[in-house]
Amino acid sequence: MIRYLKRNEIDTEKYDSCIEKSFNSRIYAYSWYLDIVADNWDILVLNDYEAVMPLPWRQKYFIKYIYPPAWTQQLGVFAIKETSEELILKFIKAIPRKFKKITIQFNSENKFNYKKLTERVNYILPLDKPYEEILKGFNNNRKRDLRKAQYFNEEINETISRDEFLQFFLKVEKKYNLLDNQVSTLKYLLNIEHVKINGVKENGELIAALVWLKDKNRITYLLPVSTKKSKEKGFPTLLVSNIIEKHQNCNLMLDFEGSMIKGVADFYKSFGSRIENYFLYSKFTKGNYLNF
Repeated sequence: MIRYLKRNEIDTEKYDSCIEKSFNSRIYAYSWYLDIVADNWDILVLNDYEAVMPLPWRQKYFIKYIYPPAWTQQLGVFAIKETSEELILKFIKAIPRKFKKITIQFNSENKFNYKKLTERVNYILPLDKPYEEILKGFNNNRKRDLRKAQYFNEEINETISRDEFLQFFLKVEKKYNLLDNQVSTLKYLLNIEHVKINGVKENGELIAALVWLKDKNRITYLLPVSTKKSKEKGFPTLLVSNIIEKHQNCNLMLDFEGSMIKGVADFYKSFGSRIENYFLYSKFTKGNYLNF
């Protein structure tokens, strides 16, 4: 039986154990992560936490809706045993009707057919080979940038403080801007123990940095930030290459979190990564004209 539980009704220990043991575990789904990134979240749970589906939600003008929080690419159904299409559809149908709009990015192992799906693209790189063998999969641009970065002989700094990174992130020129609440969420994320920050400094000043997460299955490429000068010197490539070298010959995947932007996607592909497709499910109640 699938039940709906509010956050204060969840057995957090059993829930996190289900996420930990699930074959399709994602770091985004743990209770401590959702407590940071989601405005609110509840769950659907099968029997005694055999499978779970987190439901991050917000409320606007007394109308509740399910949404994908920032810093959270794939959620959906997580199960100790593989999920069937039938089970996933049962979870979808069990979502309470009080949620007038539903937007869920399912994880790549949630395979199912439904009329309200949009296919999205992620890029992943298996790290189960020696570094030199993985390096052969880099395209010419990446190999060139790596040689360029190595020429400048700047070391990777693995002790970048949260405050130093945040100050760098806020001042560097970017092609996007975060909302105030997203910046607040980032501040909390930077303080959890699972977060790692690598960077490159020049004359003592941070010019390239990468925030990443590590769990039992994946290294998640969460937030890269670089100055124009550091890109010209190939330092973003150096940061990724360093992570690959440090985690070669293991069962982890380097998860680039994908992108629908061609230039960004091309950068991820250039490391020899492969495509991982996942589904975006959307449902909007007829007669609801609020602008979300």
